[in-house]
Amino acid sequence: MSCYRFILIIVIAVGLFLNLSGIGYGSEGTMKEITDTPSVAWWVWPLTLFVVTFILGILAVLGGVGGGVLFVPIVGGFFPFHLDFVRGAGLLVALSGALAAGPGLLKKGMADLRLALPVALIASSCAIVGAMIGLALPTNVVQIALGATILGIVAIMLMAKKSEYPEVRQADTLSTALRINGIYYEVSSGQEVNWKIHRTPQGLATFVIIGIMAGMFGLGAGWANVPVLNLMMGAPLKVSVATSKFLLSITDTSAAWIYVNNGAVLPMVVVPSIIGIMLGSIVGVRILAKTKPAAVRYIVIVMLLFAGARALLKGLGI
Repeated sequence: MSCYRFILIIVIAVGLFLNLSGIGYGSEGTMKEITDTPSVAWWVWPLTLFVVTFILGILAVLGGVGGGVLFVPIVGGFFPFHLDFVRGAGLLVALSGALAAGPGLLKKGMADLRLALPVALIASSCAIVGAMIGLALPTNVVQIALGATILGIVAIMLMAKKSEYPEVRQADTLSTALRINGIYYEVSSGQEVNWKIHRTPQGLATFVIIGIMAGMFGLGAGWANVPVLNLMMGAPLKVSVATSKFLLSITDTSAAWIYVNNGAVLPMVVVPSIIGIMLGSIVGVRILAKTKPAAVRYIVIVMLLFAGARALLKGLGI
C-alpha cells in the first residue's frame, strides 16, 4: 500500500503545484479547443487519458522507452489539446513512469547504475539545451524531425541480427576503468548472463545528441537509449531496456523544468496521465522479468514504428 500512497501524494503535489503556478501561455487557445467539442463532457477526456496512459505505462516499461514517446503523437493526434501542452505533459509522463519503474528494475538487478550514471550526466545536461531549442522551433518541424529519427532507429533495429545478447569480445579501456560490467539472471532461460560493453567513448558522444533531441522533442530519450546501449555499446537487450527506463528519471527531469518554467503544462492533461502511467509502469515491471528478450525486441520495434509514423504524418499535415 505504501507504493500507491506515494503515487497519490506525487499526483496531488504535481496538481497543486501546477494550479498554483498558473497554466501559462496559450491557455485560452487550449481551453477554447476543449470547449469547442460540446457533444463530449469535459470529464471524458481525463478519464480516457487515464485508460490510455495505463496501457502506455505497461508497454513503455517493456519497450524501455518513456511513455512520452507514444504519449505525444497519440494524445496530440486524437485529443483536443494544443501540442505545446501535450509536449510538456509528455516529459512529465515519461518522468513519472520512470520513477515508478526504476526502483523495481534496480532491485531485480536488470538496470545497472555504473552504466547509467555516466550516460545520465551527459544526456541530462544536453536535454536542457534541447528543450530551449524545441520551444523555439515550429511544431511541424519538430514533428517531422522526430518521425524521421524514430523510423531510422527502427530500421537499424530490424537490420541487427544479434541484439538480445550482443557479442563483446573485449571491454574497452574506458568501460574497464569505470567498471561497467555485470551479471543478471535471465528468468526465461534460467541462466546467469555475464555482460560487458565496448565502444564506450562513441556511445557517450552519441548521448550528447540524444540529450539535445530528447529535450527538443519533449519525449524523453528512451526511443534512442535502447538502440545505443544495445547495438552500439553491446549491453544485453534486457539490461539496455531496464537501464534506459532508469535513465529517463534523470534525463527527463532536466528537460521537464524548462517546459514547466515556460508554462507549457496543463493540469487537466498531466494529472490523469501521471496516475495512469505510474500504475501501468508498476504492472510492466512485473511482466518484464518474465518476458523473453526476443519478445521485448519486437515490442520495441512495433512501438517505435507506430510512434514514428504518426509523428511524421502529423508534421506533414497528413
